Amino acid sequence: MGVLVKIGIAQINTTVGDFAGNAEKILQATRDLESRGAEVVLTPELSLTGYPPQDLLFKSDFVPGNLDMLEVLHKEVGKAALLVGCVERNATGKGRPFFNAAAVLEKDKPLRKVCKSLLPTYDVFDEARYFEPGPKPMPLEIAGHRLGVAICEDIWTPEFLPAGRYPRDPVHDLVAAGAGAILTLSASPFQMGKPALRREMIRRQAGRHRVPFFYCNAVGGNDQLVFDGSSLAVTADGVVWVQAPGFSEGVFLLDIGDMNHAVEFTPLRDAPGVSQRRVSILNPWPTETSPRDDLADLRDALVLGLKDYMGKCGFRTAVLGLSGGIDSAVTACIAVQALGADNVLGVAMPSEFSSAHSIEDAIELAKNLGMECLQIPIKKSFEAFKDQMAPAFSGRVADLTEENMQARLRGLTLMALSNKFGHLLLTTGNKSELAVGYCTLYGDMCGGLAVLSDLPKTMVYKLADFLNQDARHPLIPERTITKPPSAELRPDQTDQDTLPPYEILDEILRLHVEENLGLAGIVQNGFDAETVGWVIRQVDRNEYKRGQAAPGLKVTGRAFGIGRRMPLAQKFLPSPVR
Repeated sequence: MGVLVKIGIAQINTTVGDFAGNAEKILQATRDLESRGAEVVLTPELSLTGYPPQDLLFKSDFVPGNLDMLEVLHKEVGKAALLVGCVERNATGKGRPFFNAAAVLEKDKPLRKVCKSLLPTYDVFDEARYFEPGPKPMPLEIAGHRLGVAICEDIWTPEFLPAGRYPRDPVHDLVAAGAGAILTLSASPFQMGKPALRREMIRRQAGRHRVPFFYCNAVGGNDQLVFDGSSLAVTADGVVWVQAPGFSEGVFLLDIGDMNHAVEFTPLRDAPGVSQRRVSILNPWPTETSPRDDLADLRDALVLGLKDYMGKCGFRTAVLGLSGGIDSAVTACIAVQALGADNVLGVAMPSEFSSAHSIEDAIELAKNLGMECLQIPIKKSFEAFKDQMAPAFSGRVADLTEENMQARLRGLTLMALSNKFGHLLLTTGNKSELAVGYCTLYGDMCGGLAVLSDLPKTMVYKLADFLNQDARHPLIPERTITKPPSAELRPDQTDQDTLPPYEILDEILRLHVEENLGLAGIVQNGFDAETVGWVIRQVDRNEYKRGQAAPGLKVTGRAFGIGRRMPLAQKFLPSPVR
């Protein structure tokens, strides 16, 4: 391969099913890069359809529509070759009906396609439901150079995969057949630590095969998944040359003939909420990240996921309950950063059990964020509802039922505001509560998006501290962070009346939910058997609640949602400790 190849990376934010809008973004990025001399432009996996399209693929006009738009794009290409992610029909009559493909578009040349070889079927991925593995990949002559084209999973190696080893090695096949560089179209979702893991995997691949890698990852939120971008280039000796900023939509140009010059990342002209300035990318990229970097990534992922979910679903404003607690405070901070303070409404809903400091903290938080906060007490409605139910409840003492009535009155209040003004209701519960059912169905679980549902409680506290430090002035009141968490549904209530300390609970949950360990395995990690058994039972018995919960933003290795599928009616019991 000659040394004058100039490769453009188009890190773009696509919307599932918006063929015309996605094609326009692809063309905009391509023309920008082409004006700077790009010979090849690389876009993300399934950039034309958006990722993941899921069962839209089975709609009779979806795949034909994406292929028609591909032909439109082909007619618009200029001097630069364009690589576009798309869905291709499987015309062999064998296997699944479609291929996950990359189309190579060059002016006055036939359209060519490369099909994905390795199809992930773990966690949130279910590609074997739709796609057939492609044939053995071969390099292509693109812009006069012999290049290998791979799609996302095709470049991942067994030591970095939870699913283990595949029977094929597409990168080996491409390099053995003479590919001078590997161009990768990807839609790799974010989770904490994933950008660094992905970077290390590509670095090792480049060094192992002695070819440069050019990796274009999707950016943006699509339902429960958030894509961080973090597109990168790695030299043939395994040095990370450049990496694009995470969670930003833009383009950058790489000149293989000059791998020592600074590279600039340019936001797309119409990318909302992104600074319209060029960002110099460090060269070479640092090999280590700090805990602060990880928390910044987490914050950016939640902000982008919320913003895109709202925008792509047609919402402009949000409403949430402000209890004076840590979860609602962090959710409000994320919402204001994603949507702007004028587009977020907080609601404090005190009851007879609410402390004065809870209302004070909610009002102070709203003031710090510049957002409106309504006060709508539920005491009268709670009394009225108890009177209404008194005949039916005659002879029975107050219990959890009355506690849940308060939570459900708050849910009713927030849903009324959502209906009346068109706000999306944000739920504020965290992963720890959702795991063990410490939440009220049709109460605090009401809403259209659960922003923190994949954050353990201990991580919520870390994020709260980071948000305050990053703002360089207090956003979240200090008392909100330091006081014992409480649902305030009965006198002097705290979470720890019911739950183990969060430091213990969260680690047990991590081992059980993310690492799939059972009772005996978790006890071997030093935890009390009785506590572990209680936690596992609570996780199992509250599956029905999570089945009715709002979708949440995935940021850990395994979230409650599309990547975790458990039966509701089942009698499996954990093995006893021996």
